[in-house]
Amino acid sequence: MVVQLTQREVDGRFRQSVMGGLWLVITPLAMLLVLTLVFRHVMGVRWPGLSQEESHLAFALRLYAGLALFQFFADCVNRSPGLVLAQPQLVKKVVFPLELLAWVNVGSALVGLLVSGGLLVVGVAWLQGGLPASVLALPLVWLPMVPLMLGLGWLLSGMGTYVRDVGQVLGPVLSAMMFLTPIFFPVEALPASVRGWMVLNPLAEPITQTRRVLLDGQWPDWAAWATHAGVCVLVAVLGAAWFARVRRGFADVV
Repeated sequence: MVVQLTQREVDGRFRQSVMGGLWLVITPLAMLLVLTLVFRHVMGVRWPGLSQEESHLAFALRLYAGLALFQFFADCVNRSPGLVLAQPQLVKKVVFPLELLAWVNVGSALVGLLVSGGLLVVGVAWLQGGLPASVLALPLVWLPMVPLMLGLGWLLSGMGTYVRDVGQVLGPVLSAMMFLTPIFFPVEALPASVRGWMVLNPLAEPITQTRRVLLDGQWPDWAAWATHAGVCVLVAVLGAAWFARVRRGFADVV
């Protein structure tokens, strides 16, 4: 059921679109081109820790490694508050496991992330003339994002069904989060006094680990990965418990 609903969701996004699924490639690449132009050519930003002779492609790939995960996160979070509200027929008339809506939300966003991952791998192979063995760990690096987004999906959809302002608040929050996430800089570039606070950002660890395994040819920091994965699973458990508790009143407010 999740697979079928996810396929319907993805198809629905591009129905009657001339470019169809190509927008999954065009949209992130267009944003990457703009960001690279602004930060690299207009502002003259250099990636900390790399030589002055670094290529434009190397800079762009480091941006894209963060941008791909942020787009996945933002896509899931933006749609989460309205998951239940968008399906009133499932709430009122059909005995349907509403918790699957979060799975569909994550699954449809995951399609875009997988496309971005493919573009990243191709770009790294072109830049370095091959792929490091550590690229095999990339799926494992991204795996904790699934329970994280499921948990946030259940939390936000439960709150968003009762408090419609949740969706309005998320816009500015995500805009601020984009610049507080290590997309345009590595965590190591931050002052030591600030660096510790980055553990509160759920995207900091997977973005850092993505660059580590793809661009630096190093295996993940397994201790940091295990800690992040444990927190993500905890978020999923708390989100599921919250959703199970508040779903009883959905039919009264939808």
